[in-house]
Amino acid sequence: MFRIGEFRALWAAELVSIAGDQLARVAFSVLVYGRTGSAAWSAVVYALTFLPALLGGVLLGWVADRFRRREVMVLADLARALLVLPLALTGLPLWLLCPLLVLVVVLGSPHSAAQGALLPDVLGSGERLERGFAVRQITNQTAQIGGFAIGGLLLVVISPGVAILANAGTFLLSGLLVRFGVRRRPAPVAAADTDRPVGAARSWFDDIAEGARTVFAHPRLRTLALAVWLVGCFVAPEALAAPLADAREAGSAAVGLLMAADPAGSVLGAVIVSRWIPEGLRERLVIPFAALAGVPLIVSMLVPSIPATIVLWGLTGAFCTAALVPAQAAFLRNTPADLRGRATGLAASGLIAAQGLAILVCGLVAQRWSAPVAVGACGAVGLVLALGLLCTRGARPAATSEPATAAQQG
Repeated sequence: MFRIGEFRALWAAELVSIAGDQLARVAFSVLVYGRTGSAAWSAVVYALTFLPALLGGVLLGWVADRFRRREVMVLADLARALLVLPLALTGLPLWLLCPLLVLVVVLGSPHSAAQGALLPDVLGSGERLERGFAVRQITNQTAQIGGFAIGGLLLVVISPGVAILANAGTFLLSGLLVRFGVRRRPAPVAAADTDRPVGAARSWFDDIAEGARTVFAHPRLRTLALAVWLVGCFVAPEALAAPLADAREAGSAAVGLLMAADPAGSVLGAVIVSRWIPEGLRERLVIPFAALAGVPLIVSMLVPSIPATIVLWGLTGAFCTAALVPAQAAFLRNTPADLRGRATGLAASGLIAAQGLAILVCGLVAQRWSAPVAVGACGAVGLVLALGLLCTRGARPAATSEPATAAQQG
């Protein structure tokens, strides 16, 4: 993978950006919980680092198909860096912090859509694409481990505001890496619009509707998207790390380690699925792996030990990634090139939004009962949903390696 210069640039940009994001998430979690003492408020603000992405994916995913994808990524990074700067003010009231955070997350959607749509151009659509996803998953989860674990330790000696300011710097560095490491390509929609009648304008609503139709009218893409979104639900325990550590009389270092457990397990899951599971079997195991991811969370509800909880959350991360890597690669293989930005933006944003919704609900459950109960409930609900998706998969047409055509999209 690293022989390909463009992949190196995309990989490095994503690595530094994710490390900064995770450091900021630890900072927000500690900052808000310290100011309010409320598990619900802590979860609400943490959820805002995920949930608005669904709005961004639906409304802005088309940008990655209408404009040059490299430039979309660079401008999104620059805008996010500028918006994060005010968030570094630790005295910023919550009524102002929350909408600024929403804007930062929304602007991440066109960035993610453009990045996902570029990968088949850089790596091709064969085995290399799936290996590329595995490499990205391993390194991204490693960045999350560093951002969470080191972030928890750093917050012992630096303020949350300084940590959030560092996140703005990572956005700037990411934009520079993409600008100078990825070659310029024309906007893909130019080729797609050649079949449109002369003078017929494509509206903003048409772009949005076409992306949604691509995903939901094609049975295979729909199943893969739902499986990816389901996997996103299992990140919710990360938002409860601070109240869970507080309930067990642990410090901020334990918060970082708990938040790092899921990404640490994800590294193991990516290695296993890319090296030891045959290529023809990977996609068939997507939903079973997603179902298994809920089991350790249910068990962790009954375990009072922090180290044991870390191990169980790590197992959930491993199963999630074993489902996510083949699902993402298969989704891209079956999406037409000129629609990748819209379809990928919707799928990726749905994943982030599923994470945010699960975090919000778990935070409210933790406030009403306790953090361990909320974690166990998250695992149980995810397990039931995965089993339901597994039962309905039998109605899906036989898998095919061909991308969705316009006729298949309805």
